[in-house]
Amino acid sequence: MTVLNKKYFEEELAESYDLTQDAIAFYNEFGYVKLKDVLSAEILSYYGSLITDLVFKLNKLTKPMEERTTYERAFLQIMNLWRENDEVKEFVFSKRLAKIAADLMQVQGVRLYHDQALYKESSGGITPWHADQFYWPLSSPKTVTVWIPLQKTSMEMGPLAFAEKSHTVEIGRDLEISDESEALMTAQLKQFAVNETPFDLGEVSFHAGWLFHRAGANVSGSARKVMTMIYMDKDQQITEPRNSYQQADWETWLSSKTVGSNPDGALNPLLFSY
Repeated sequence: MTVLNKKYFEEELAESYDLTQDAIAFYNEFGYVKLKDVLSAEILSYYGSLITDLVFKLNKLTKPMEERTTYERAFLQIMNLWRENDEVKEFVFSKRLAKIAADLMQVQGVRLYHDQALYKESSGGITPWHADQFYWPLSSPKTVTVWIPLQKTSMEMGPLAFAEKSHTVEIGRDLEISDESEALMTAQLKQFAVNETPFDLGEVSFHAGWLFHRAGANVSGSARKVMTMIYMDKDQQITEPRNSYQQADWETWLSSKTVGSNPDGALNPLLFSY
């Protein structure tokens, strides 16, 4: 890569995105929003290649698909790639993406909770209905995940689907991602409209921590490669863990910081602030 191209990438990752008030209103009403043309094809190709190399390098899930649990069949999951590669860190720390997160949540700034690559293999199964914040010992619902497909994502690949407005109810908030959460939400779906549509190249989604979402199986014959970052309000507070998963997250991603304090340790850098 030339120095000129690298400079262009850095500028794009820092440049402000034209986020409309309609998009902000949609996010706050429905709990998610899909945004077109957030990242260029060149950005996704360059950083996607680096992310893919790290996923294959760091992945430890090698069991045959038929021997895996439902969760394991859903995707290969590699976390905090920003600590493994300085160029991937540039992507994860993008002010363009972090500012969108802050503006959607209508907060003054955001910190990183963690990043994670989610690669659904060509024979990968469904990702069951679930709400992410079940796993997070955080006091406020001001959390959001950006879901970034690294390729154009057809229905056959298993794009993300959203149960609209499900972040406003407390159904299933005590369930981990599992066959049980899938069955419960499938039974409850009459309460919610579901948005499940393909993603164009450069299109990304942002969804709230308590919004229920899922993804179909990948029957495309090619891997569905996705990178995500989880953002939290910079004024978020840590709460007492309420389950074993939150206990693990508190120790792993929040450095076991004191309950009631802000998650402002070295693993949770401030990515954007007004």
